[in-house]
Amino acid sequence: MDAARFTRPAAILNSACVDVYPMPDYSFHRPEYSGTTTGEWSSPRENDFDTDDLSTIADHFLLSSSGFPPDDFTDLKLPVVNPDGELNLNALETAHGGAHSVEAIDGIDDDTKRTVKDTVEELASDEFDHEIGD
Repeated sequence: MDAARFTRPAAILNSACVDVYPMPDYSFHRPEYSGTTTGEWSSPRENDFDTDDLSTIADHFLLSSSGFPPDDFTDLKLPVVNPDGELNLNALETAHGGAHSVEAIDGIDDDTKRTVKDTVEELASDEFDHEIGD
């Protein structure tokens, strides 16, 4: 195959060929909610919401890779508010640490990561009298 036909950029790193993709900058905002719950948590899908308005849906999330309002639902990261509007303690714990947490997001800068963790800890403390932390 002719090497000139490959259009994806590549970098040589430790003698291995690695694809290079730009990392998104993440925008943070505090979620909006109308109540609280300690109920079960699973990350919402776009069709779980009663609206198609992404600015309203975005109020349930902490981060977006395209700003607020987001360009697309898939730009939203770290949901902490149920589709019905309740801040969920289990979602806060998930956002703080573990496989689906702020720690697992590729390319997030340390300042944004710290802001997210501080906010999650504050919301857990203020709304649930619950300690989440390092």
